[in-house]
Amino acid sequence: MPSELEAHSERGGLGGRSAPDQVRALVQRVSSASVVVDGETVGSISQGFLILVGVHHDDDETSAIAIADKVANLRVFTDADGNMNLSLLDTSGAALVVSQFTLYADTGRGRRPSFVDAAAPEVAEPLVVAVGDRLRELGVAVSSGIFGAHMEVALVNDGPVTILLES
Repeated sequence: MPSELEAHSERGGLGGRSAPDQVRALVQRVSSASVVVDGETVGSISQGFLILVGVHHDDDETSAIAIADKVANLRVFTDADGNMNLSLLDTSGAALVVSQFTLYADTGRGRRPSFVDAAAPEVAEPLVVAVGDRLRELGVAVSSGIFGAHMEVALVNDGPVTILLES
């Protein structure tokens, strides 16, 4: 009989959740969003998704492509009947992709989060870029922040709809 830890591993974690070592995307449906760096707007969109992307230190390009595919096909836009049946691809919406290493914050101990699960910049940056590149390949208009910069992100959340996805 497997131990409790082995049983969790076989199910993909606690409660059947997926393993933590995956690209994470916090997806917010927006009517507008923008990123400002040093007083200059470096990225902006109207209707679509603001996508905050966190990369785990074990991730690779396959994970980045998988999360982009999930985002592009996430059905959270309303159709003519008011049902959430449409994806970003169906609506010709845009995406604003912003790196967000804090999605891998571990707050389990103390008051200061640990970021040991977040990928180092040299690993994370190309994977965040790969998410945007894959969305472009799928036909999504993509804008982005500047990796590693102090960014001011503004958005008008539509709904509000905010969903955490893992590859």
